[in-house]
Amino acid sequence: MKTVVTLSSRGVITLPAKLRKALHLRPQDKLIAETTPDGLLLRPAATLPIEFYTAERIAEFEQAEVELGEVLRQR
Repeated sequence: MKTVVTLSSRGVITLPAKLRKALHLRPQDKLIAETTPDGLLLRPAATLPIEFYTAERIAEFEQAEVELGEVLRQR
Protein backbone atom coordinates (compact mmCIF):
# COMPACT_ATOMS: atom_id res chain seq x y z
CA MET A 1 0.00 0.00 0.00
CA LYS A 2 1.32 3.42 -0.91
CA THR A 3 0.06 6.65 0.57
CA VAL A 4 1.17 10.25 0.86
CA VAL A 5 1.88 11.69 4.30
CA THR A 6 2.66 15.26 5.29
CA LEU A 7 5.54 16.38 7.47
CA SER A 8 4.53 19.16 9.88
CA SER A 9 6.75 22.11 10.75
CA ARG A 10 7.64 20.26 13.97
CA GLY A 11 8.73 17.16 12.05
CA VAL A 12 5.62 15.13 12.90
CA ILE A 13 4.24 12.63 10.38
CA THR A 14 0.66 11.43 10.70
CA LEU A 15 0.02 7.98 9.26
CA PRO A 16 -3.45 7.67 7.74
CA ALA A 17 -5.89 5.38 9.56
CA LYS A 18 -6.05 2.90 6.65
CA LEU A 19 -2.27 2.45 6.78
CA ARG A 20 -2.22 2.10 10.59
CA LYS A 21 -4.99 -0.47 10.41
CA ALA A 22 -3.29 -2.45 7.63
CA LEU A 23 -0.07 -2.58 9.68
CA HIS A 24 -1.85 -3.21 13.00
CA LEU A 25 -0.26 -0.10 14.52
CA ARG A 26 -1.67 1.28 17.76
CA PRO A 27 -1.07 4.50 19.70
CA GLN A 28 2.34 4.54 21.41
CA ASP A 29 3.75 1.82 19.11
CA LYS A 30 7.40 2.45 18.29
CA LEU A 31 8.69 2.63 14.72
CA ILE A 32 12.25 2.48 13.44
CA ALA A 33 13.05 5.19 10.89
CA GLU A 34 15.92 4.23 8.62
CA THR A 35 17.47 5.84 5.58
CA THR A 36 17.94 3.58 2.57
CA PRO A 37 19.18 4.19 -0.97
CA ASP A 38 15.49 4.47 -1.96
CA GLY A 39 14.61 6.99 0.75
CA LEU A 40 13.03 6.65 4.18
CA LEU A 41 11.92 3.29 5.57
CA LEU A 42 9.57 3.09 8.57
CA ARG A 43 9.09 -0.29 10.22
CA PRO A 44 7.62 -1.49 13.49
CA ALA A 45 10.09 -1.84 16.34
CA ALA A 46 9.96 -4.80 18.66
CA THR A 47 10.35 -3.58 22.22
CA LEU A 48 10.77 -5.96 25.09
CA PRO A 49 10.73 -5.06 28.76
CA ILE A 50 13.98 -5.58 30.61
CA GLU A 51 13.69 -7.24 33.98
CA PHE A 52 16.40 -7.03 36.62
CA TYR A 53 16.44 -9.76 39.24
CA THR A 54 17.44 -9.39 42.85
CA ALA A 55 19.54 -12.06 44.52
CA GLU A 56 16.41 -13.22 46.34
CA ARG A 57 14.50 -13.63 43.07
CA ILE A 58 17.38 -15.58 41.53
CA ALA A 59 17.33 -17.86 44.59
CA GLU A 60 13.60 -18.44 43.99
CA PHE A 61 14.34 -19.50 40.40
CA GLU A 62 17.06 -21.86 41.56
CA GLN A 63 14.77 -23.41 44.18
CA ALA A 64 12.04 -23.88 41.57
CA GLU A 65 14.57 -25.68 39.36
CA VAL A 66 15.46 -28.03 42.24
CA GLU A 67 11.77 -28.72 42.90
CA LEU A 68 11.10 -29.37 39.22
CA GLY A 69 14.05 -31.78 39.10
CA GLU A 70 12.60 -33.73 42.02
CA VAL A 71 9.17 -33.94 40.36
CA LEU A 72 10.68 -35.12 37.08
CA ARG A 73 12.80 -37.77 38.82
CA GLN A 74 9.64 -39.21 40.44
CA ARG A 75 8.05 -39.78 37.03
